[in-house]
Amino acid sequence: MMQRKRLSNTQSSSQGRRQSSTLVAHDEDDDTTFTQPSTSQVQRGLDKLTPAQVDQKTAEVVQYFLVKDQKKIPVRRADLVKHVIKEYRNIYPEIMKRVARTFDQVFGLKLVEIDTKNHMYILINKLETAEGALTVNPTNPKMGLLFVILSVIFMKGGVVRENLIWNTLKKLRVDSGEKHEEFGDVKRVVTDEFVRQRYLEYVRIPHTEPVEHEFRWGQRADMEVSKARILNFMGELHEQDPQSWSQQYREAHCTSSSTQASTSSQR
Repeated sequence: MMQRKRLSNTQSSSQGRRQSSTLVAHDEDDDTTFTQPSTSQVQRGLDKLTPAQVDQKTAEVVQYFLVKDQKKIPVRRADLVKHVIKEYRNIYPEIMKRVARTFDQVFGLKLVEIDTKNHMYILINKLETAEGALTVNPTNPKMGLLFVILSVIFMKGGVVRENLIWNTLKKLRVDSGEKHEEFGDVKRVVTDEFVRQRYLEYVRIPHTEPVEHEFRWGQRADMEVSKARILNFMGELHEQDPQSWSQQYREAHCTSSSTQASTSSQR
């Protein structure tokens, strides 16, 4: 009797694990069920809809992006199709073209696919990108915290161990081990929130015991944050000519030039 009970519990447990892994896999594979429609399919889809219906769906997608952008969370194509596009998926390319045009002409924002493998989109400020300005808002304390972390990573060659970040913040009276009155759980903000927003990458270092991680710039930071502006800030802070950091200076101005060239070519 006891054996049967143990066997039953084991089967239930393994079944639960299988169901859980199936759900995770299903969530990850959501986007594989979507096939980008061809030009002819899009045209046939448009022929069945009124201009008002297409405009309404475009407005819904614009609203969805604006809501998500408040928390700086990238939008997955799978979520967009599932929750907003829905039965209009056969005209997806046309809707996205109109959405991009609306952001460009009405909001001065640029819709960018930052991850072509997983099809993830963000909004960036066109004007600030063109001018190489820093989109970090100094009146937002969290963005100030992020600016410090990105500055440390950039000045240290693009990759730093997490201990260096925690020690730097501690010198600024922001302790990752204590609840901060402005940021709350500092470690969660840095390793979870900033990572989900794609400002930072938080990567485990192989073969370390105890486990260690390192930080790098994320995809959003590469597009939104000016390395030249960071270097000028560091120069003012240390009363040094930015060109005295020759490696960082070359990288900052090479990145700035390529960003401006890319923006000009897309106009």
